[in-house]
Order: sequence, then structure tokens, then C-alpha cells
Amino acid sequence: MADNKNKVLVLFAHPSQRRSEVNAPLYKVAQSVEGVTTVDLYAEYPDYHINIDLEQKRLLEHDVVIFQFPLYWYSTPSILKEWQDLVLEYGFAYGSKGTALHGKQFLCAITAGGKEEAYKADGFNHFKIRELLAPMEQMANLTGMNYLAPYALFGSRTAVEDGKVSRHTSSYEMLLNAFVNGTVDLEKAAASEKITATNIGHVLKEGES
Repeated sequence: MADNKNKVLVLFAHPSQRRSEVNAPLYKVAQSVEGVTTVDLYAEYPDYHINIDLEQKRLLEHDVVIFQFPLYWYSTPSILKEWQDLVLEYGFAYGSKGTALHGKQFLCAITAGGKEEAYKADGFNHFKIRELLAPMEQMANLTGMNYLAPYALFGSRTAVEDGKVSRHTSSYEMLLNAFVNGTVDLEKAAASEKITATNIGHVLKEGES
């Protein structure tokens, strides 16, 4: 791979993959993209004994960090919280000398059970999806990473019946390749509320969508 390519790290967390109709195909796509390192956290750490040194090394070696997970009670599955608690140490990820992650790109690739219209002030969930992910955004801010809008699929419970999975996985592959090749418009991605299979073109540099 050419030296000017970005290295992308996908940290995948799904506690019930045998029941996954969207995240499993998404993860399979991520595994196929050259320049992307994939880590299945539940498979690697079934006892939750996270190897802090290994995970910090992975972070240092990559330019883009992606948390891929289904939205559980407006948050991450528990192993991702454990990962944050242990890996993002003072003096490594934050604090006066904790500058290891400065300048890296960060985003969440999520699936949400509710329909897209449920995620707004007057919708069922009362908050926009980016607002619900505010702890992730502040984590990125504190650690010096550049927070980008989440790549999201809504209505995941009926995504298969609605024919959404193929388009969403194809767009995920497009997005991952764009990160590797440096063709994501980072300013637009940072300013957006969300990235979806429908609007992904607006965060890709001209000629990439």
C-alpha cells in the first residue's frame, strides 16, 4: 500500500451477532477493504480482560478510528464503554501529556432500531442522533480527535424487509475506501448531523461518489 494512504481502525461491538441482520454484513464489508484493520471486541475479549497495551498500539498505528455498533439504550454496547474506560488513559489519550490521539479522525458507524423521523426534537426519541451521541463527541474533543458525523442506518429492525441492507453496506464500503484514500471531505463530515446511504455523496470529494 502506498505511504500516502490512511490506515483505518474499525472497533466492532455487537453482543449478539447471530441475530445481527445489518452489523454482521457491515463488518464483513469492513474486513474486505484494504487499509482497514478490523477488531471484533466481543470475540477478542469474551472475558472483558482488555489488553490495554495492544489497544493503545492499534490506536497509534491508525489515522481514522471508527466505533461500529448497534445503538443500545442511546449508548454503546457495554464492551465499548469498558474499552474507553481502560484504553483511553490519562497521560496517553488526555491530560497535559496525553496527546497520542491528536489529529486522528473519529466517527461512529451505528444502526438504530427506530425510524429516522423518531430522532428529532418532536420525534419519539426527542433528540437528533448526533445529540444522543454527544458523549462520543466529547470523548473525541477531549482526546484531540476530529469528530465526524455518525454513519447511521435507521429502522434496522426492518432493514432486511425494507431492502436497505445492500445499499447501506455498499455505501459503508465506499466510505471506508474514501477514508483510506483521503477523499472524505472532513469539513463537511464534521459539520453534518449524520451520514447515511442516501446523503453520503455530500461528504465525498468530487468524483468519489
